[in-house]
Amino acid sequence: MCDRCNPKTPATPGSFVCDDIPTSPGGTSRRKFLKSGVGIAAGGSVAQMLQSGKAVAQVADTGNSDAELSRVQGQRRILLKGGVVLTLDPQVGDFAKADVLIEDGKIREIGPNIAVSGDAVAEIDASNRVIIPGFVDTHSHSYQGLLRNILISGLLNPDYNRDIQTTLTPAYQPTDAYAGILVTALGMIDTGTTAMVDISQVSHTPEHSDACVRALQESGIRAVYAYHRGAGPAAQYPQDIKRLQRTYFSSKDQLLTLALTANLNANVFTLAREVDVPVVQHLVGNDLSPQLLDLGRAGLLRPGDEYIHCLGINDAAWRLIKDTGGHVSICAPIDMAMGHGLPAIQEALDHGFRPSLSSYHGVAIAQDFFGVMRSTYTLQRLLILQRARRGEQNLPPLLSCRDMLEFATIAGARCANLDSKVGTLTPGKEADIVMLRTDRLDVWPLNNAPMAVVNLMNPAHVDTVFIAGKVKKWRGNLVGVDTSSVLRIVEEARDGVVRRAGFQMNLLG
Repeated sequence: MCDRCNPKTPATPGSFVCDDIPTSPGGTSRRKFLKSGVGIAAGGSVAQMLQSGKAVAQVADTGNSDAELSRVQGQRRILLKGGVVLTLDPQVGDFAKADVLIEDGKIREIGPNIAVSGDAVAEIDASNRVIIPGFVDTHSHSYQGLLRNILISGLLNPDYNRDIQTTLTPAYQPTDAYAGILVTALGMIDTGTTAMVDISQVSHTPEHSDACVRALQESGIRAVYAYHRGAGPAAQYPQDIKRLQRTYFSSKDQLLTLALTANLNANVFTLAREVDVPVVQHLVGNDLSPQLLDLGRAGLLRPGDEYIHCLGINDAAWRLIKDTGGHVSICAPIDMAMGHGLPAIQEALDHGFRPSLSSYHGVAIAQDFFGVMRSTYTLQRLLILQRARRGEQNLPPLLSCRDMLEFATIAGARCANLDSKVGTLTPGKEADIVMLRTDRLDVWPLNNAPMAVVNLMNPAHVDTVFIAGKVKKWRGNLVGVDTSSVLRIVEEARDGVVRRAGFQMNLLG
């Protein structure tokens, strides 16, 4: 949100303080950062575990206590048997009852009664389940996972910019960035989000950036790491993207891909074009149309760039985004709750976009996609129905629950430049799949699958999650995650950030 702020300018109301990073208690300097692993700072159990090379979130034994899970993990072919299948691919279609065959991490076949050898496949009973592509969240400041629900009745200005950006974010050490992103990513998987665009405004040092990437890697989520600016004299944004690209993103055959936030800065757009990565750009606040149009005239906008919020821009800016092949991300719950402005869902539709959806951050609103879909669906219908009550004619159509599922899956994958890999249940694509329970008292009986998913379900219905064909959640529980360790390191990191920042929390207020 404060992406337009110059990280070298003094603090003003609503700006981002970047002149210094608070040191740890006792005056520990950046020189004390250890260079092992990803360069995590010394001190605390997180740093100790990271120095050992162990994935903090993982437990050594991932499933021997569950024979069926062990079989699923050990087979290269997995058959989801007899579920309601919403593929979101119009060429494949949907099925009231069908099977999904996964082979070597990819979707091999979809259809009723798929015949395979019983000895060569792990069969999963998908009856009373709706099978959908995983949700794709196209805008998450994931490092703020430490700060969930910390902003009480907060608004963008002054609360978020003062408390989150100016006070708490500069107090992050690399271990804190790791813990925040890890808990956010695992929480997303737990609630059915299999891919996200992570925008971590915490690149205070290269070690911070390395910690962010490692957290994404260890969580097992599919993610676009949108490298962003940080605070203090050790920050290396934006030029450090070259090192990050060389170190972590030399292969395209992995779950992580790279992007660059640009803050409407022509030099940063130019760098993104040089290293051949998409730009992720916030558009919120005062009318930013003139700056965007200048970038367009300079030939710096490219297909695949992502534009978030899109609040207050004019028709020329909307047309420019469309004409240059840009994508749009709408984060309706936060825009409404924190005073950013009326979410631009209808403007996006009016200008020919099928927008993606995003949760933004957890400091004020839950990041589960059921809530994101439902709030966007309800808002758009309210806007159109109010216009109808005023007597307007030739109104746009009301969004359907099917539309919302599209926005949450394939539109998100398209926005993240991942649609060749995921976003629909299509043979040949990677198997990012979510199985949702329908045999619960708050959903049963199932009468319409898309409407049940969007308007009735919540994270408690997420039964099983696959990412690239690997089971990440099984029968309601994350697989291979040492939850108690994650809870502990997140609490320790939260306590450290709050203490160093001198921020006062209010648990009961």
